[in-house]
Amino acid sequence: MPVTDSPLRYPGGKSSIMEMVNAILYHNNLNNGYYIEPYAGGAGLALSLLFEGHVNEVFLNDLDRSIWAFWYSILNDTENFINRIQSVEVTMDEWYRQKEIQQSKAKVDSLVLGFSSFFLNRTNRSGILKGGPIGGYQQESEYKIDCRFNKTNLIKRILKVAQYREKIHIYNLDAIDFVQTIEKDIANKQGLFCIDPPYYKKGKLLYENFYTLKEHQYLAKFLMDFDYPWILTSDNEQDIKNLYSCNKRYNFYLGYTAAEKRKGTELLVVSDNISLPMCLRKNKIVKRINKRL
Repeated sequence: MPVTDSPLRYPGGKSSIMEMVNAILYHNNLNNGYYIEPYAGGAGLALSLLFEGHVNEVFLNDLDRSIWAFWYSILNDTENFINRIQSVEVTMDEWYRQKEIQQSKAKVDSLVLGFSSFFLNRTNRSGILKGGPIGGYQQESEYKIDCRFNKTNLIKRILKVAQYREKIHIYNLDAIDFVQTIEKDIANKQGLFCIDPPYYKKGKLLYENFYTLKEHQYLAKFLMDFDYPWILTSDNEQDIKNLYSCNKRYNFYLGYTAAEKRKGTELLVVSDNISLPMCLRKNKIVKRINKRL
């Protein structure tokens, strides 16, 4: 996984495209404004942009209460959260206890749920909350359940996030409800919405809240009438490309470097009021998709 400022490991995380998004921000005079993510997940990209001073505030949303509870807890109950990290034993017995908490996510305290989400994220394969433990249930692999649970490093990351608590706003809403809420709150202020919905092809394997094609269609229809500047990233599937055939669409390399070729590409769609700097295309970071399908 690429280096990230986030304490979470997240499938589909976009930390590696920070330079691309940053170039888009500056080219469209949207730097030093608001940055909004309706599908926050690990929020690595948002944190990088904030920590490096490219945006002033970030608005993060996740419909999954487990993910929301993590962010809410480290921002609002930092000391107790860190105490739990320091005292927890990273064992299979603890893994089963934390797994059980997820079965009652609507009822348990946000700190309890948030720590459970964090523990499972750091001890599950690929960070998938509903996945199995690193090393397997019998812990017979070379890599054990605690190999991604460096307490010192994780506490350092959490403390850094907490230092920016006045600039990080966290919500637990349906994505479109969140966008409509923020649109009203920041009326006429400078901001970029970064839309990163669950992967279409593998979403049901990765996320608690995945999207069917119908839900992707609903999102696309909503964005066609949305006035604020936005970009959308998604897996490069034909069904998704069809939804945005009237928009400017590009392929981009996830985890790119300017001099490195990647086999896998993802889809970037931009709103009509967003333009891409020539440097992205010259360095072959993005490639325009022909509008004809």
